[in-house]
Amino acid sequence: MSIINPNLLRLAAMALADVLAGNGPADAKLGWFFRQNRELGTRDRAFVAESVYAVLRRRGFLAYLADGEDPRKLLLAWLLRIQGMSMRDLDEVLSKQQKEWAQAIKAKSTDAMPLAMQADLPQWLWEAMAAQYGEAEALVISRSMHLPASLDLRVNTIKATRDEVIAQLSKEQHASENVVVATPYSPSGIRMAQKMTISRHPLFTDGKIEVQDEGSQLLAYLVAPRRGEMVADFCAGAGGKSLALGALMRNSGRIYAFDVSDKRLFNLGQRLKRSGLSNLHSQLISSEKDPKLKRLNGKFDRVLVDAPCSGLGTLRRNPDLKWRQSPQDIIELSTKQTAILARAAKLVKAGGRLIYATCSLLQEENEAIAEAFVATHPDFALVNAVEILAQQQIVLDTGKYLKLLPHLHQTDGFFAAVFQKAVAVQKAAVMGKIVEQIATSENTLKPKKSRATIKVASPKKAAKAKVKPA
Repeated sequence: MSIINPNLLRLAAMALADVLAGNGPADAKLGWFFRQNRELGTRDRAFVAESVYAVLRRRGFLAYLADGEDPRKLLLAWLLRIQGMSMRDLDEVLSKQQKEWAQAIKAKSTDAMPLAMQADLPQWLWEAMAAQYGEAEALVISRSMHLPASLDLRVNTIKATRDEVIAQLSKEQHASENVVVATPYSPSGIRMAQKMTISRHPLFTDGKIEVQDEGSQLLAYLVAPRRGEMVADFCAGAGGKSLALGALMRNSGRIYAFDVSDKRLFNLGQRLKRSGLSNLHSQLISSEKDPKLKRLNGKFDRVLVDAPCSGLGTLRRNPDLKWRQSPQDIIELSTKQTAILARAAKLVKAGGRLIYATCSLLQEENEAIAEAFVATHPDFALVNAVEILAQQQIVLDTGKYLKLLPHLHQTDGFFAAVFQKAVAVQKAAVMGKIVEQIATSENTLKPKKSRATIKVASPKKAAKAKVKPA
């Protein structure tokens, strides 16, 4: 942590005030703040960013201690009650008024603090989590997202092996405590306890690694694409999963990355250049109803729908999301998710698979969507996620769905369901019966031969042929 001084504390409070005001994403607002304060050094920028995100993670608890959401008081509450700093540590930093605030914050009891504040969730979200998981587990899940996430990387196996990358990173990190290890589930994942600057690292610029949470990596394995297949990433975003699928297919077949954002697809293009993949093609669409999708109906072996969602499984990385969502947002998202999944289903060929995924913790966006889809699409059947992962030597049993939780799997919260479309053999059998029925009907309706017939066997016999009397 940077050495705190009055000016740095003031700037951190200004940045926090900007983030707390309005509904924009925290990272975008911080980016704007740093552009307005370019004189800040690397360590000072790190302190400002760390303090803002830390307050967002514990906003409910800190607001309780500070008797409100004054950014200056929230920062003091974080320094004193979370970071464990003493009044002596801050003696030369705080003004007389700030010292009075600090004394009150240190003296505030938390014995009667409501559960929603202990979980650091808005009341509506706490009630939803408690109803779904029970109060005890909901509190554990919520608290597991109070700490920042580790840095997870995916090795691009087209260009490198996991062992090679671990060896190189470990050699570079030998003087620090940032241990580099293989992820426990993803065969291509690497985990580092502490963040480091990746964007200029040779492994990154050479396309050998990508930043990707292990849970997101596992979705690619759940798709289980095979070489030479046609695969669609229907809500591709910046293409992290598209790139992972391309590597699993060993640069064969064809992957279509669809998205409604030209900017996100542009970012995918930059990542694609580094990756060494040539089997990935991005396609901008206006919505799931885009007419250009019609010609692709029934063409794909695998279709991944990583649907737009609340993102509540990513609160370790995006803590502001829990304060920017509302129950109405969840209702609107579930409607959108249902429509997108239904449209994507039309792209799947007979015998192909459809994979629905979110990074949400709420059953309204997860199990409810999957169950409703099966009920309204009898030509699709649920496939057990455990079996699909086991076929790829990934031992992870979360039931028929893939359900990842931060406190159990050290990943972001993820949900995924796999559906398989009825195979062509069944359709062929049905068509065969229809053809047989038509043939039977034709034979039944076919008129009997008249006694008056003409036999034409050969030119010679035709000359002698006579019409038999009726």
